[in-house]
Amino acid sequence: MLRPRIVPCLLIHQAGLVKTVEFAEPKYVGDPINAVKIFNEKEADELIVLDIDATVAGAEPNYDVIVNLAAECRMPLCYGGGVRAVEQARRIVSLGVEKVAIGAAALEVPGLVRGIADSVGTQSVVVVADVRRRERGATATYELCTHNGKRVHDEAPLAFAKRMEAAGAGEILVNSIDRDGRMAGYDLDFARLLRREVGIPLTILGGAGSHADVQQLFGACGIVGAAAGSLFVFKGRYRAVLINYPDAAQREEIGQAAFAPPPAP
Repeated sequence: MLRPRIVPCLLIHQAGLVKTVEFAEPKYVGDPINAVKIFNEKEADELIVLDIDATVAGAEPNYDVIVNLAAECRMPLCYGGGVRAVEQARRIVSLGVEKVAIGAAALEVPGLVRGIADSVGTQSVVVVADVRRRERGATATYELCTHNGKRVHDEAPLAFAKRMEAAGAGEILVNSIDRDGRMAGYDLDFARLLRREVGIPLTILGGAGSHADVQQLFGACGIVGAAAGSLFVFKGRYRAVLINYPDAAQREEIGQAAFAPPPAP
């Protein structure tokens, strides 16, 4: 049975763990392996690790880092960064990683998602959609971006997500660029739209600043993954670096919102 997931997301930049604000201003917050050890102790549902340098630099996935992460991680692990070929994805899975995240290459390499799905299984393919919201008067539009938000693509994010579902993706990870690091809540409007239109599992990332934000996402969208970075590495109004994660009782309480009747429109 599917259940709501609360998922820490770690960003790796120049071999260190960082946090960004709107995909910029990377702030060093520690060692990735130490963070994994703490999330192990806290029994996190799942872990996402994204190398934010590889695609921009045109580099291969860092297999040494992946080996160390997979050896330490005792929860399902999703890794992304630099994956552009079926062979790379197959190698990453062989190292003990459960899911491989593909972003820019899903747009740029025809047939890649289908090829990886056929090779390692649909359940191991996560397509990342970095989405920027644009306010236009009383309405909002969304644009699909890659390369840490620096490249904008013509395809609409929703159309891209639906196309990736048809291509064999097992999950869509949506990252809200304009909410990244702001800790002001998820973009529930877009999350609801995706949940209505896309049938495969979704993970929503960008904006969580409290357990209440996670609960609100579950209440709006039901069974999805609620991913967060700042929420799980910062504490207090001054954002002191402290790895944290809700305990079992808190997760149970937060997750109940996913099973409540949706609010009236």
